[in-house]
Amino acid sequence: MTETEQLVKMANQIAANFSFHPDGAERLADHLKRFWAPSMIRRLQDHAASGSSDVAAAVNQALQRL
Repeated sequence: MTETEQLVKMANQIAANFSFHPDGAERLADHLKRFWAPSMIRRLQDHAASGSSDVAAAVNQALQRL
């Protein structure tokens, strides 16, 4: 598994954990800002921007808030 695939997997899992909250995307964005290195976020943003279908919708919403 590549580093990018691992980041997507982790982000999707975190999004699933926050999915029962009405503000799940906000919570995910906050989590990414607080606990992920900027380089990890950029890599995930670049991957999501490429139109990849493996990124959960909640992850895309959170990335738009960053």
